[in-house]
Amino acid sequence: MVRGKLLIAGVIGFMTLLASSHVFAQADVIEKRQAAMKANSADAKAIKAALESKDYATIETKAKDIMGTAEKIPSLFPKGSTQGKTKATEAIWEKSDQFAKDAKNLSKAAGELVAAAKAKDDAEVGVKVKALGEACGACHKAFRAEKYAE
Repeated sequence: MVRGKLLIAGVIGFMTLLASSHVFAQADVIEKRQAAMKANSADAKAIKAALESKDYATIETKAKDIMGTAEKIPSLFPKGSTQGKTKATEAIWEKSDQFAKDAKNLSKAAGELVAAAKAKDDAEVGVKVKALGEACGACHKAFRAEKYAE
């Protein structure tokens, strides 16, 4: 009888441990993707500031950073990683092909900005900065909630 109760307690403890490790793993994934998105935001702000001063080296560097992050975006949103403080909507997983395509569009826009900055083409840099902003905004509009889910 005692042995049975110990077995049940052990099973319950093990199941609790599994459930809590899943929650902690999701929190880690969410923290990683939020850090990546915050880095993109900081890079975009730096690009905007550099645009005003025609600092093409900074524009190029920050656009490359965004391009690198954009390539990782789909992997930062594993299926089911919706528990916790996140603005990710279910549409990310329901329309995963479009989500991946939007990430590629962001990478492409950042790459085009890199090329324009290398060429120090003022007009083209302006056009490409706008395109980069539109690529970010399109994804946010389709896949990001206004408020955190919890």
